[in-house]
Amino acid sequence: MPAVFRTMTMPTMALTILPSRLRLMAGAVIHALVVVLILLAPRLAVAACAPVAAAEPRVWHAVVEDPTVRITFLGHASFLIETPDNVRAITDYSGAYTTDPPPDIVTMNHAHPSHYTLHPDPRIGIVLHGWQEGPQPPAYDVVLRDLRVTNLATNIRDWDGGTELNGNSIFIFETAGLCIAHLGHLQHLLEPADLDALGHIDIVMIAVDGGYTIGQADARAVVEQIHPRIVLPMHYFTADNLARFLDMMRETYAIDVRHDPTIEVSRVALPDRPTVIALPGGL
Repeated sequence: MPAVFRTMTMPTMALTILPSRLRLMAGAVIHALVVVLILLAPRLAVAACAPVAAAEPRVWHAVVEDPTVRITFLGHASFLIETPDNVRAITDYSGAYTTDPPPDIVTMNHAHPSHYTLHPDPRIGIVLHGWQEGPQPPAYDVVLRDLRVTNLATNIRDWDGGTELNGNSIFIFETAGLCIAHLGHLQHLLEPADLDALGHIDIVMIAVDGGYTIGQADARAVVEQIHPRIVLPMHYFTADNLARFLDMMRETYAIDVRHDPTIEVSRVALPDRPTVIALPGGL
């Protein structure tokens, strides 16, 4: 059944004058409840992503298990995100990097044809364009089982050297208590209002090519604005480009270079030190 996101409220407790023995018993019960809540506190999975496109706050309730999300770098700017309930989403889908069977949800940006297609696989149920197509910026709030997808529109350069307003979207994927942000073809630093709208982000996927999107120093600045626990570089084209970005990040971030394009992440297992995880396939 679909995940339910709502704030949690505590039931109202009536205050009653009790005999001394009953007061002692009540105190013991309350103390025991406090201890239980303290023990459970590390297990609470509060996503805390700001409601970019939604009307109400979202809270992930405590769960017994530690659900795991699988993230696979398919190539260029496309990641496959697989939720515990087997919802599958691909970012910056162009058809060049896909799966069989196709994903349930795809997101797109249209800075270049390598980031979108107007003719996606017809078996894909939900297609989200990240650029403005009408009088209003794109604003999504899509829930499919245990995955919620929202977006924050940003600007990009146009082919004449000007600015295309709302030509890109940062897509935020919420699942298993994690907040995952794919920055798309972001080409500028974030404004305070953008950061307020994004809220807490655990994992960020950012282009580090240094030319087609933003310079690598600005990419680092965006990461420092967001403060994620995991950074997944993408759109790096060459090993030298990736190496330069990793060297730039070593002072403040742990560096983890993988040979497998897939990682498994859970909220409880997020690294204590912010970490850049470099996955193969960024061409």
